[in-house]
Amino acid sequence: MRYHFLTTLCLLAYTTNAIKILGVFPYDGKSHFIVIKVLLEELARRGHDVTVISHFPDDNPPKNYHDVSLFIPKKNNDSVEDAVKIERSYFGVFEVGVYLALSGKNDCEVMLANKDVQKLVNRKDKYDLVLTEQFNSDCSLGIAYKLGAPVVGITTHVLMPWHYKRLGIPNNPSYVSFHFLEGGTKPTLFQRVERVFFDAYFKTLYYLISQRSNQNELAKYYDDIPPLEDLAGQIKFLLLNHHYVLTGSTLYPANVVEIGGFHVGKPNPLSGELKNFVEQAEHGVIFLSFGTTVSLSLTSVEKIQAILDTIEELPQRFIWRWDKKTTLDKKPFNQLSQKHLDLLANKKKIYIGNWLPQVDILGHPKVLAFISHGGMGGTTEAIHFAVPIVAMPITGDQPANAAAIEESGFGVHQPINSLTKEDLVASLKKVLNPKFREQVKLRSKAWHDRPVSPMNSAVYWIEYAARNGNFTFRTPAATVPLYQYLYLDTMAVYAVFFTAVFLLFKSFCCASSRKETKKPMNNKKKKQN
Repeated sequence: MRYHFLTTLCLLAYTTNAIKILGVFPYDGKSHFIVIKVLLEELARRGHDVTVISHFPDDNPPKNYHDVSLFIPKKNNDSVEDAVKIERSYFGVFEVGVYLALSGKNDCEVMLANKDVQKLVNRKDKYDLVLTEQFNSDCSLGIAYKLGAPVVGITTHVLMPWHYKRLGIPNNPSYVSFHFLEGGTKPTLFQRVERVFFDAYFKTLYYLISQRSNQNELAKYYDDIPPLEDLAGQIKFLLLNHHYVLTGSTLYPANVVEIGGFHVGKPNPLSGELKNFVEQAEHGVIFLSFGTTVSLSLTSVEKIQAILDTIEELPQRFIWRWDKKTTLDKKPFNQLSQKHLDLLANKKKIYIGNWLPQVDILGHPKVLAFISHGGMGGTTEAIHFAVPIVAMPITGDQPANAAAIEESGFGVHQPINSLTKEDLVASLKKVLNPKFREQVKLRSKAWHDRPVSPMNSAVYWIEYAARNGNFTFRTPAATVPLYQYLYLDTMAVYAVFFTAVFLLFKSFCCASSRKETKKPMNNKKKKQN
């Protein structure tokens, strides 16, 4: 009886603390949402009522989890999945800027035109909090404003260029890693010049295309939405998918919380052919994946040959994630030699799949290294399981992540454009070295050594923001005018002061000089008299 009474009290307390959350995720990038979805489902499992606007409705949602689907078959089939070339170029960086701005515009239009979204907003249901991704659009902030709910932002990547000012975070190109470029925290002079230019480029496109069009699109439906940049500045917290063990110490204000690795759970045991392939690997396994956006069919045959020659030389087995568009009868694979084709057909050497349980693979003790494009999701998963990384960045935040991987000692950065068999073999031998792997294990231990797990931290701050929605936690650095932030007014005062002192001193010296010159002349006249 006593046990049941205590249980009832606990359940009542749990239910009392439950909050109503609206998740707004208009971006149709699957690699982003699969990370965030882990948090959304955990919130529902903890008793919170979670409604999610996204392109990815849950086929088997937990209790308290409700979908508002934005999925449009034709549009979602044309998304960025399996569409990026394996190469680095300035043209590609310019393309990313255009893509982000236009996708931010289109995502907002699709979401606001959705009848179910319109009904949700018009019902004016009471939500304790809106959780939304901070990426290529601020459109969701307009919905949060209409519902009168505090906002918590979340990222699956490093900060975008337009996030620094609104959050009051220093963005000095001499030591702050830049999202889309190499150099990390130790850039060369040329890389700093690059950063200043591309920072202006990305922010200009964002403000002129994405944010401006979002503001205009919201005005078609609602006539009272404040400037989106003002709403962005009122976000209660940003949950940032970073951790200083990887990305280094940075000056974040109190309302920016690092939750790097929050989505990584316990790995499930491998099964079937994959299980046999891994467990029968005498020398261990190397996992090779370029994520969900990169297509091997758009890769040069020389890069494929370099990878295959590396696989042939090393004793380890390889698991290789292929995209759905890639087949042996199409480029570049139909240009390979018979030797390379035979290697691909060797099921004791290479396991190929277009969908692979990445966390389960990386969590297996026989997996010794991870060849990756450097996406933040896979990077944090590899760090979680102490798997060294050979990072070959292609687009997005991958260059910044690759630099962080190398600087923090979790792996090496292998430039994709100069990829050769010799380079890749050397990189793999470096990370496979027992001493290197031991250092990665120590760093992974530091990654895990936190007072609160990243998932519990994320949940806590979401609940905290809901409980304290009337308060603001924004740093004054976010609102101080630029001329004050750069000391321009102070320097002007000092400049005027020292100029005035100099002029007064100069004037005094000139007056004294004239007086001294006059005295001898007067004395001479007296003598003549």
